[in-house]
Amino acid sequence: MTTDHGEPLAAACPATYPLLDPLAAVREPGDPTCDVYLTGTVFLDIIFTGLDSAPVRGTESWARGMGSSPGGVANMATALARLGLRTSLAAAFGDDMYGDYCRDALDRGEGIDLSLSRTVRGWHSPVTVSMAYEGERTMVSHGHEAPPPEEPAPECPPPARAAIASLVPGNREEWVAEAAGHGALIFADVGWDDTGRWDPADLADLEHCEAFLPNAAEAMRYTRADCPRAAARALADKVPLAVVTLGAEGAYAVDGRTGETAEVPAIAVEALDPTGAGDVFVAGFVTGTLARWPLADRLAFAGLTAALSVQEFGGSLSAPGWVEIAAWWQHAKSYDDQDASALRRYAFLDRILPAAARPWPLRRAVPTIGFRQA
Repeated sequence: MTTDHGEPLAAACPATYPLLDPLAAVREPGDPTCDVYLTGTVFLDIIFTGLDSAPVRGTESWARGMGSSPGGVANMATALARLGLRTSLAAAFGDDMYGDYCRDALDRGEGIDLSLSRTVRGWHSPVTVSMAYEGERTMVSHGHEAPPPEEPAPECPPPARAAIASLVPGNREEWVAEAAGHGALIFADVGWDDTGRWDPADLADLEHCEAFLPNAAEAMRYTRADCPRAAARALADKVPLAVVTLGAEGAYAVDGRTGETAEVPAIAVEALDPTGAGDVFVAGFVTGTLARWPLADRLAFAGLTAALSVQEFGGSLSAPGWVEIAAWWQHAKSYDDQDASALRRYAFLDRILPAAARPWPLRRAVPTIGFRQA
């Protein structure tokens, strides 16, 4: 398999992306070797961009851009790894070409530990087709549950500083309580409640969580609040850190233990594809939390990483690394295309960003998953 420039994949995409260890100042002997553990379903994402409008029934639409990349839980895992966190993923992979591609991209390409993952013979990989237009996306997915054991998560998850869980209304995940009991900080998001109940009691695993990061619509429905900031304050009674994303307005956070609040506006960017931006936001916030940054810095960093991701194709492979973050910061300080007062919020980057250059670019989503070598 080669890149679109013809270099062998292993050479062009080494598993040595991070030029900075964000946790270097807090690492101590005896700490877990894993920084973040997560589990879930890996999809092959096929992304169409450059659509002028949503597809219209009975017509053919042509997209000006196309990319493919690992998706699903791979979005979060890749974003964490590219920020220098030692990431362990437990997932099922099909033994088809799509599964081989996703496994290779995550293992060799991103340096993610897949030792807890498994390959399922005769099971085809789940696929999502994402169509991006007008700053939004429409997705069509297909897949079947992996045969038993359906849940790839081990009964006893590995020791880790943190774990990320996607809460499902009405369901308990035993591994979440197990991980929290062994000292891992649990960061959770949640999907849309198709039942329409929006009952916080349905999120039983929230009791084990360090932080809950819903979007504004989800937060308001679960709390019956009339604005996202009020929703965040209500959620802070149930979880130590409540973080509500506000879309183009940025994000708002409340520390339920201290009463501290923080609000950071979004970075102005031209969005190409919003796929996976929420996952990148969570990864950025987890990084800042584990590095023990102030709440406002964590929120700003999460928003910045998400903003940079929407300027690239795809979900997982759109995630930025430290060099991309450094390049944005240097540009932002040199040009006046961002609000000056808003930029002062990011002055903390001067203390942590690397000065070195990357020998190869980050892997990005390309129209095909590989070419035959001549």
